[in-house]
Amino acid sequence: MFMKNGYVRTLTLLIVVMTSVVFKVNAQIYGKLNGLYALAGVINPAVEFKLSPKSTFQTEFTYSPWNAIRWDGVDRPMKFIIFINEYRRYFKEHNKGWYLGGNVGMMAFNMTKPIFMNGKFTFKHTSAKGYGFMLGISGGYEWIFKDKWMLDVFFGFAWMNSHYNPYALVDGVVEGGHIYNKGEVILTPGNGEWGDRPVDPFNGSGEWLPNKLGVSFGVLLFDPQKHRLSKNNRDN
Repeated sequence: MFMKNGYVRTLTLLIVVMTSVVFKVNAQIYGKLNGLYALAGVINPAVEFKLSPKSTFQTEFTYSPWNAIRWDGVDRPMKFIIFINEYRRYFKEHNKGWYLGGNVGMMAFNMTKPIFMNGKFTFKHTSAKGYGFMLGISGGYEWIFKDKWMLDVFFGFAWMNSHYNPYALVDGVVEGGHIYNKGEVILTPGNGEWGDRPVDPFNGSGEWLPNKLGVSFGVLLFDPQKHRLSKNNRDN
């Protein structure tokens, strides 16, 4: 579990500090749900706070409850949870039009990695169970309808640093010149001798991958200006 404690402590502290600062701001707040992910049974709610006339802060999490999906006759794990905090800068006005964002996130997963092989989309015959963190960039466009309804279309890419145990999902998986059968943990060079396999070998990787994609539908949860007007009307 090398480097795990340091990563988790640092990212947890950063996320807690950023979130606590936002909640102290008397800001306009939108709640959103990713409709594209929902079609696949994945939950992705988000809350976006106004910081300035051209910037916002969004906190969100993504949860896939699928213990396994059936693909090419094989049950492939696809369960994960991702927590992301993101700063967004709008070109015109907050929550209206094009924006660019930067984000930081944490994840835990037990899933099968999707790949393109011979021009076709498929999944690897191995699964990975572990944790990681990400630093990413994103872009998107937001529309406001009838004052309180929102549509947010977005895409993001991130550098992901992951640490995990890999497992064979079928018999006959070849890795590093060795053959593994279903359920066996896969040993990679540097994690022990091939003939003396450790009980829990841990692998690590760093790569650029898409970390967010969707069409979110939102609603205005809180508007400080309307709240003040309502309070003044009640007081009068």
